[in-house]
Amino acid sequence: MEAVLAGVRELLPVLREHAQETEDRRALDPETVKALAETGFFRLLQPTRFGGHEAHPLTFLTGVREIASACGSTGWVASVIGVHAWQLALFPDRAQQDVWGDDTGTRMSSSYAPTGKIERVDGGYRVTGRWSFSSGCDHATWVLLGGIVPPGDDGTPADFKTFLLPAADYTIEDVWHTVGLRGTGSNDIVVDGAFVPEYRSLSFNDTARCLCPGQEQNPGPLYRIPYASIFSYAITTPIIGMATGAYRAHVEYTRERVRASYVGVKAAEDPHSQVRVAEAAGDIDSAWFALQADMRDLMDLTTAGTRLPMPLRLRVRRDQVRGTALAIRAVDRLFENSGGRALRTGTPIQRFWRDAHAGRVHAINDPERALSMFGRGEFGMPLNDAMV
Repeated sequence: MEAVLAGVRELLPVLREHAQETEDRRALDPETVKALAETGFFRLLQPTRFGGHEAHPLTFLTGVREIASACGSTGWVASVIGVHAWQLALFPDRAQQDVWGDDTGTRMSSSYAPTGKIERVDGGYRVTGRWSFSSGCDHATWVLLGGIVPPGDDGTPADFKTFLLPAADYTIEDVWHTVGLRGTGSNDIVVDGAFVPEYRSLSFNDTARCLCPGQEQNPGPLYRIPYASIFSYAITTPIIGMATGAYRAHVEYTRERVRASYVGVKAAEDPHSQVRVAEAAGDIDSAWFALQADMRDLMDLTTAGTRLPMPLRLRVRRDQVRGTALAIRAVDRLFENSGGRALRTGTPIQRFWRDAHAGRVHAINDPERALSMFGRGEFGMPLNDAMV
């Protein structure tokens, strides 16, 4: 897997150089996506039987952090597009064949908020509605959409599912005009009564229980990790990466910056600046070290065939929301310490600041929800949440 990461790192100077162009375009350049694909990055979490690497999640997340440290929007799209290969591996084999049977390089975008209408019909579901925030959808030919299946007439309970649709079944509406993550092209997906066969749906209850149809063909330990653990860190890691990029840009800038209020005195000589940069570095390291420990523990246990204990799953979500908070705190401290020149359009520090805060408002970063779950677990109270 080091070859993939080495290829990613070779791209970083180009991603950094074109970060402003990516923002101005409001979408990734197809050449950027092509270059990332050629490194093998999008195959890191893909099953080996479809030409993937089936890599340790830390390899994937390390690549995400590196990409996001060069360009926040590129890192965000790379992460959310890249993690979908992991989820598709949990679907029934027929769904996997639909997507990868003819082209193992096929990519998917997503939008999981259940904002559309789902109807039960013979053999599957009728899907209608609009889904927002589908990052990188212009670079994908399938989409994963969340939806609530209503109770059946036969007493079948309601279910929260992910539905897999090909590009022919939906349209993309360009609505992405934002203050942050402008380059992600996170546009709306519109579906008008598309039929989705049963085998192209996956219940969140199954992913929470770590018992999914695709595990029959993909029995490796990677595919026995909870959805909430993998997907939550696929959102937090780009933000840690943005904080890392902001840190590097700030240190480089501050080494040469002269404080306007102290003629001839370099900002780097200010002890307060020194303290702030140390605090920011500590927050970023704390966020990343916790992520590494969590992913290692998850994979060690699944590799050993051990059932994942609930305290660990709760710890992962706790550390995930705290990791986002620590990264945001670091970016804020660096931005506040950068002076007025950092406000200029095109400077990396203000772009990282905007991108990180845009990522922070993703639903998975709701700290109260995750921390409350952890507290309930510690107090021995019952839990009823699929996102753990």
